Amino acid sequence: MVTLDVRPQLLDALSALRDRVAAARFPLPLPGAPRARANRDELLSQLDDYLVPRLREPEAPLLAVVGGSTGAGKSTLVNSLVGRRVSEAGVLRPTTRTPVLVCHPEDHHWFSGMRVLPDLTRVWVPHREQTDELLLPGEDPTRVLRIETADTLPPGVALLDAPDIDSLVADNRVLAAELICAADIWIMVTTAARYADAVPWHLLRTAKEYKATLVTVLDRVPHQVVSEVSRQYGALLTKAGLGDVPRFTVPELPESAWGGGLLPATAVAPLRTWLIHQAQDQVARQYAMARTAYGVLDSLKARMPELASAAAAQYAAALRLTAAVEGAYDSEHARVRGRLQAGAVLAGDALKRWRAFPLDCTADELLDALVESLGALLLCAVTAADERVEEAWRREPAAGAPELTDRGTSAESAEHRIGLAVRRWRRELEEYAEEEVSGLDRSVAPSPELVAALVAAALLGGRRARSAGEGLAERIGAHGALRLRDRGGRLLTDHLDRIIRTERERRLAPLDALDVHPEPQAELIAALSVLQKER
Repeated sequence: MVTLDVRPQLLDALSALRDRVAAARFPLPLPGAPRARANRDELLSQLDDYLVPRLREPEAPLLAVVGGSTGAGKSTLVNSLVGRRVSEAGVLRPTTRTPVLVCHPEDHHWFSGMRVLPDLTRVWVPHREQTDELLLPGEDPTRVLRIETADTLPPGVALLDAPDIDSLVADNRVLAAELICAADIWIMVTTAARYADAVPWHLLRTAKEYKATLVTVLDRVPHQVVSEVSRQYGALLTKAGLGDVPRFTVPELPESAWGGGLLPATAVAPLRTWLIHQAQDQVARQYAMARTAYGVLDSLKARMPELASAAAAQYAAALRLTAAVEGAYDSEHARVRGRLQAGAVLAGDALKRWRAFPLDCTADELLDALVESLGALLLCAVTAADERVEEAWRREPAAGAPELTDRGTSAESAEHRIGLAVRRWRRELEEYAEEEVSGLDRSVAPSPELVAALVAAALLGGRRARSAGEGLAERIGAHGALRLRDRGGRLLTDHLDRIIRTERERRLAPLDALDVHPEPQAELIAALSVLQKER
């Protein structure tokens, strides 16, 4: 007899793997990212809602989830298996909004807690009352699980009526997939009119891939074509490699015409007998649990490397985006240093002021013009770097993430930040000049403003401002002039580096906030390796 492996070491390895899966992020819009996110969410649902709780408590009742397309008759089937109306059924679609779980009263404690489907709020009321009346204002009915008990069901098995897998309501489709991931047994319901539809077959193929314990119900089959439709459906199942799946046929009856009545007990007797056997026969029960649980475990060998590969692609894309930013800013940084050495700041209004200094231009006016010209040079460099980044990022699909495309008023902000930074440099330079002048004889010492203006012109003007250095030496001495120019030059370099670094980091901040790192790829593979070793 097949039994579940519930060793603590295996559970610890599985919990660690679950944490690694939950930590994986795929925020960049790469071609494989939507699939990776969907696979991660599906895997988390299977681990949280089924595999971990099943391995921790193998004695818990089997959970059979009834899923299928819109109008397949799932709710009517559940009501008929139970023998009374526990789930809303009707002609309006979608009918099932709040999922309903039905179990024997002795099994109620297994499902009233958060053992399975922990994200769903439990509601347990007599079946005659309406669930919607018990919801809190604003509470989402799709995130509520209604618990019903019925002593007509045998202990050891519970039925869960899920929303339509092809519902027009997106939340219903998501919840239906989540509920199916919590199942020991998948009961897939389709109809004679829709048994070839794509959506049910996608779920059937998924069940085969995960080796889940699967049952199919061909519902509402007109009695005139029962044999023909059943034969064709069976041929499709065999072609898909699902020929050994238990298959039940429910004829079209007056009670099922409008989805409101109960089918005769004889119509669902074969399926009910099969479910009772799964619950009460120890060998069948162990086989059903082990097949589904080990199917999920076996599927990790393919699913985890796929997630790891997607994580690696995310990190590689993040590296390319980062390299484009760093390359653009490094290039502009080098260009700015070259232009400063060439005296590019001493141009336009700043050059006019310098030529008029000191007769028709004060030291403050010259400093104002030099600071404004320096700020403009730096802003042009940052703008050029951003343009190069935009050009490079246009070739990268990953750059289409909303967090990276919403730049807001970045240009205006950059102008403001750079303006503050160059004015701070001016103030510190003036403080250096004041310190240097304070050591001179007051009777011959020049004003600190004049000294600061000459130092700024010497640092920023290149060959055009050669006379600034000579004038500085005449006023404060050669040693003082050299010392002040060295200090001012280091200060200028520090501020330049800080400004470019700040703007580069601000450009990278949205990308950094996405938290794309190299570790998830290795962590996912390592977690799988540890789990495989424990198995």
